[in-house]
Amino acid sequence: METVKQKEIKSFNVLKAKYGYKNIMSAPRLLKVVVSVGTGSGVKRNKDFNKLVLDRITKITGQKPALKSAKKSIATFKIRLGDPVGVMVTLRGARMYGFLDKLINVAIPRTKDFRGLDKKSVDDIGNVTLSIKEHTIFPETGDEDLKDVFGMGVTIVTTAKNKEEATEFFRLIGVPFKK
Repeated sequence: METVKQKEIKSFNVLKAKYGYKNIMSAPRLLKVVVSVGTGSGVKRNKDFNKLVLDRITKITGQKPALKSAKKSIATFKIRLGDPVGVMVTLRGARMYGFLDKLINVAIPRTKDFRGLDKKSVDDIGNVTLSIKEHTIFPETGDEDLKDVFGMGVTIVTTAKNKEEATEFFRLIGVPFKK
């Protein structure tokens, strides 16, 4: 099976021919992957929820995430300045390609009633953002603690100039879009 990195390298020639790039460096390529989890309401129920999320995201991505804190107080949500409200990790290089291989080939197909990603999830500047409702679709997470299931957002950032180029690039590297 081809890896995402191998597909990305093959996609350069296809995109160069289709869009008439003069230089291979002007073809879209992957920059980074950002995985984030909001833990705001989970912390109210369970004080150790942030530790659990940090541990699970570390297992899934292979890199220790950063704990993000509130930038300002919001009385309605009972959040104070500096309270931990989320976890975020930015992946680049080998870890990014490894995570994308796992996401595209293993995790997304394990999603319940999966029919493909919507092409509308690609934004105008060439990035795709998808939400994962349950972190348990990743093979590293054990199914023993099903009571602490959380969702996450995954943003894949590219150098694509517009939505059309980005959609074609994602299709070539193996992102499963709806027909």
